[in-house]
Amino acid sequence: MTLKIISHGLSTSIQDLGRPGYFHLGIPMGGAMDRFSLRVANMLVGNPEDVACLEVVFLGPKIEFTKSVIVAVTGAELPILVDGEPRDTWSSFEVKAGQVLSFEFLQAGARAYIAISGGIDTPTALGSRSTYPIGALGGVDGRNVQTGDELPVGDSSNSKAGLSVDEKLRRLPDTPARLRVLPGLYWHRLTEASGNNFFSDEWSVAPEADRMGYRFKGGRPLEFVDREQPFGAGADPSNIVDGCYCYGSIQVPGGKEPIVLHRDAVSGGGYFTLGAVISADMDFIGQLQPHAPVKFEKIDMAGANSARAERKQMLEIIRKELRQEPKTQP
Repeated sequence: MTLKIISHGLSTSIQDLGRPGYFHLGIPMGGAMDRFSLRVANMLVGNPEDVACLEVVFLGPKIEFTKSVIVAVTGAELPILVDGEPRDTWSSFEVKAGQVLSFEFLQAGARAYIAISGGIDTPTALGSRSTYPIGALGGVDGRNVQTGDELPVGDSSNSKAGLSVDEKLRRLPDTPARLRVLPGLYWHRLTEASGNNFFSDEWSVAPEADRMGYRFKGGRPLEFVDREQPFGAGADPSNIVDGCYCYGSIQVPGGKEPIVLHRDAVSGGGYFTLGAVISADMDFIGQLQPHAPVKFEKIDMAGANSARAERKQMLEIIRKELRQEPKTQP
């Protein structure tokens, strides 16, 4: 069967859990900006948790189905319609052959995940179907979904309608969003007062926010400890000799506006990074709209590991409630 894309919305792409193992070659892991929501969407329709779904940003697509399937939509609160009749988010429901799935206006969050029983079955690139347009990998011939596309869907016999996830287990950011940060290799470059200001100030999401990174505005500029810049670092104290960036790194060009590097970000460069947002909170960033308020909170490695364990436990609770066994490694 295929999905017929009548309208692709604002930005709809095929995403799974990404393509790890190529970062040293400059190819990011990619995959869903909100991995938690993608996993849960797949659980609801009986798929393995790493199966490809549609990641929808702000405005939903309009899709006609050529075969009856089970569908679930998680992540952002994007009201669902099937032939004009409402369906619940974070729940599994049937869409029959010939019916059309569409969406009303966004109510909360930024990215929704549409899982279809059997999963999107486009060709893989480096082991993943995730769309990485800069490298022309995955997706539909290396690009996002467009109006007129027909997407193949795999077979599935392990799905049923009527499953749902309790509201207390639906993971979306608070207001203001709380993003926990583990200070990194270059934290010592900041003055003590400036480091304290970073965590005490309230920031907001800038309009420049996408799969490569989210820029934040509103806080005080950073101040750096005086030093003689090393050869190759340039004159600006926010510059360094080129170094590697981990996923979640917070670079601050010119010391003014932090940028959290996300799924499709580059693997290295010459900007100072003050630390990294912990993995347990990176999903929240993918659900932030422009101008959303944010507070960064300092955390140590023990706290980061504890947060990761809590997130893992929440997924396990959902698996048990849906009577599913884990099908991929967390």
